[in-house]
Amino acid sequence: NFATLDKVLALAKRPNVAAKVSAMPCYAADKTYPFRSVHPHIRRVFDAFGPRRTFWGTDWSRLPCSYRQGVTMFTEEMTWLKGDDLQWVMGCGICEWIGWRV
Repeated sequence: NFATLDKVLALAKRPNVAAKVSAMPCYAADKTYPFRSVHPHIRRVFDAFGPRRTFWGTDWSRLPCSYRQGVTMFTEEMTWLKGDDLQWVMGCGICEWIGWRV
C-alpha cells in the first residue's frame, strides 16, 4: 500500500536520494493492465523527485504482467510522461546517477 508514501516523498528534498518505481503493478488495486490505480502514486513520486531522480525498474519475478506491459505502462499509458522526461525515467536518469555515459 501507499500509506508511507508521504514519508518517502519527504526524502526528495535530499539531493542524494532517488526513487525507483519498480514493481508498481503488484500494488495496483485494479490488478489488470494498465494498472491505472497506481498512476497517481507514480506521478506523485515523479513530481517530488523529478525525471532525473525517478527511475523505472523491473521486478519481474513477481509482476502480474508481461515485460512489455511493464514498459508500456510508462511509455504509453501515462500520457503525462513524455519526451525528455520519459527518457530520463526509463533509463537516462539511472545511467547518470551511477556515472554511466549515455
